[in-house]
Amino acid sequence: MRGVVFDGKQVQVVDDLEVRDPGPGEVLVAVAAAGLCHSDLSVVDGTIPFPPPVVLGHEGAGVVEAVGPGVKHVVPGDHVALSTLANCGACADCDRGRPTMCRKAIGMPGQPFSRDGQPLYQFASNSSFAERTVVKAVQAVRIPKDIPLTSAALMGCGVLTGVGAVLNRAKVGRGETVVVIGTGGIGLNVIQGARIAGALTIVAVDTNPDKEAVARRFGATHFLASTDGVREILPTGADHVFECVGHTGLVRTAVDLLDRHGQAILLGMTAPTAEATFLPAAMFLDKSILGCRYGSSRPQKDIALYAELYRTGALLLDELVTATYPVEEFARAVEDAERGKVARGVLTF
Repeated sequence: MRGVVFDGKQVQVVDDLEVRDPGPGEVLVAVAAAGLCHSDLSVVDGTIPFPPPVVLGHEGAGVVEAVGPGVKHVVPGDHVALSTLANCGACADCDRGRPTMCRKAIGMPGQPFSRDGQPLYQFASNSSFAERTVVKAVQAVRIPKDIPLTSAALMGCGVLTGVGAVLNRAKVGRGETVVVIGTGGIGLNVIQGARIAGALTIVAVDTNPDKEAVARRFGATHFLASTDGVREILPTGADHVFECVGHTGLVRTAVDLLDRHGQAILLGMTAPTAEATFLPAAMFLDKSILGCRYGSSRPQKDIALYAELYRTGALLLDELVTATYPVEEFARAVEDAERGKVARGVLTF
């Protein structure tokens, strides 16, 4: 079968991948579509350390082909969105409703794939850049069949992270003010999460002026090419500032743009050893800096909610998909993403 493999030096689209059958508590999914996220590229450039060879992809949707013993919530033929969160469901953090903090879901990659007899790692417990993948049952979230799979794929990462950061982590309230730095796939979902939450002012900031129209479509009330003009719109600062770029200098900027009791939420991925600075004295005005893993999400609950919000028109999914590419055109999809030509490119099988 076809898939996108990174061997530690280069990325290849191969056609000789194999994947094992699902075991107890696992699901085999025929992947129909997978979003190209910056995190996949961060594995290639080394920002996210990950052992090669690895099958890339972590934002996908498809159709259940088979289930292992003990799986009851999905059956062959069901449409599912794939979460990256392979949480155990039994630890203290899972029991407290914090599955993103499950220690068994982090740092223990499996090897369900093989090629020429050599095992390959699975990225983010998902590897949606393959025609078929095996995931833990908890990662396969059933969705209505009337949601296009090319759109549903984006719920598994970009929507969970962006909208979840607003609703679950920051808990943005009706009438509050929001600044979103960076309007890529995550930033756009933060913007629409703020709109859904009822934020009064949503300022989108991006150095690419071509992104203004789509940012406003998703809910931005203002668009700026730099953060310099934020104080003209919000003289006392913002209640919430979301950093969606992954630039250490923007951490200081996010803190500086906060009003009293404001929150800076860090979503952009930086290198593991990168350091940021800010003025600690500013924090005595009850400001906070919040990290956020995967939108502090509970995928089985949240994806079901987002599916219904999509069906009512409140959550935009189709509009996120700027372009689709056959998996063989992976290189072109990467080039378009790096040039900022797409909100989200989606690979199809």
